[in-house]
Amino acid sequence: MSTVTALKTLTAKDLASDQEVRWCPGCGDYSILAQMKKALAPLGIPKEKMVFISGIGCSSRFPYYMNTYGFHTIHGRAPTFATGLKVARPDLSIWVVTGDGDGLSIGGNHLIHAIRRNVDLKIVLFNNEIYGLTKGQYSPTSRVGTRTKSTPLGSIDNPLHPLSLAIGAEATFVARTVDVDVAHLTETLKRASAHKGAAFVEVYQNCTVFNDGVFEYATDKSIKADNTLYLEHGKPLIYGKDRNKGIRLHGLDPEAVTLGNGINVDDLLIHDEKAEEPSLAYLLSRMVYPRFPECFGVFRAVQRPTYDEEVNTQIDQVVKTKGKAKLEDLFASEDTWVVK
Repeated sequence: MSTVTALKTLTAKDLASDQEVRWCPGCGDYSILAQMKKALAPLGIPKEKMVFISGIGCSSRFPYYMNTYGFHTIHGRAPTFATGLKVARPDLSIWVVTGDGDGLSIGGNHLIHAIRRNVDLKIVLFNNEIYGLTKGQYSPTSRVGTRTKSTPLGSIDNPLHPLSLAIGAEATFVARTVDVDVAHLTETLKRASAHKGAAFVEVYQNCTVFNDGVFEYATDKSIKADNTLYLEHGKPLIYGKDRNKGIRLHGLDPEAVTLGNGINVDDLLIHDEKAEEPSLAYLLSRMVYPRFPECFGVFRAVQRPTYDEEVNTQIDQVVKTKGKAKLEDLFASEDTWVVK
């Protein structure tokens, strides 16, 4: 008789911990948590093989609310902890949950290097363009003119664009979604989970207390069709309530046009998420409302060797040629010295 036990089919409820979820009423984090559980439950990954690692901030409560392994670490350092764990345990599905403050200020350097190394991590950055946990200061993604407790006359900082940063660091998977579009959010998280390599997902997330409505142009059903463009691989860049607008290139610059009067679909850019050259993906990441519709979906999805695989291949080769070493021998090796 076979001794193989079939994996239990998980439900979203199986992935919910027994901890009280403590975010402000109406916070977009609730939606992201719900869709994460919904996205991961049917994938056939045992919950004992999932790990959620966070830094500091409202988003960083996430590991408490998932019935998986998790680490609530230190400010901005979640990618570093996650890199170490992935190298030591490449069999685990590891998610980094961070925010625009945690991931792009004190944690910016750690985030960049996890991405450029192509560590097989799923990085979800909650972007509400504000510091929520510390009560409403401006963040690295806050728009010019944003009035907060720390910028009472309006922010004068040029904001970071998270997707542009990720693409510039050669992320192999880059996507954007939004908390209230639950179907799109769920599908985006599924695609990130399936990607082998550094998957970076920016989620526009509404902070109802300190930055309420900052993404209304992209979520209000009466206007969002003219302000957003949903990317589809191999399809032209078309948007608008009447599907009569699009994006074409004017030299090296994107140009928003209306179809008709000599402009047709064949003039528009075709989205290619699998292009090795990231220039067009970067161009799309720089399209910012109100000058352009903002893009949602997968900007880039390419395959490259992962850092954790390469490191473990090197280790295996050394063990094969030299055998397993002992830590005690390293301590007593010729590289030691005595201070008199």
